[in-house]
Amino acid sequence: MAANTPTEGPSVRVLRVGEQVRHILSEILARGDVHDDVLAKHVVSVTEVRMSPDLRHATAFIKPLLGKEEEAVLKALRTNTAYLQREVARRTKLKYAAKIKFLADESFDEGSRIDTLLRAPKVVQDLAKDEE
Repeated sequence: MAANTPTEGPSVRVLRVGEQVRHILSEILARGDVHDDVLAKHVVSVTEVRMSPDLRHATAFIKPLLGKEEEAVLKALRTNTAYLQREVARRTKLKYAAKIKFLADESFDEGSRIDTLLRAPKVVQDLAKDEE
């Protein structure tokens, strides 16, 4: 099998660097190193960071605590992207500074929606029939 076939997932290095970037961003946000009023008022979780194969681009998925003011938090992160990129570059010591893009993590909302669907009376009834 060829090294870059579409069926393969990201390399171990790409995953490791993504996790390292996630930890760095989480630490910066938890310590309040970004001087921004919106970010100071919110606890922000960095749930995942996906790196491009060349490690030049990072997509950081974030979720404010309880999902409050998600758009305002995203806007504040995007406003402070240059500072965050510099800090990540300084702490990772990679050859290139990754360009970071911030997106809202929708996986929690999707999980809740699926859970709600599975608990619907019609689905419960159908699942009970399948077990018999």
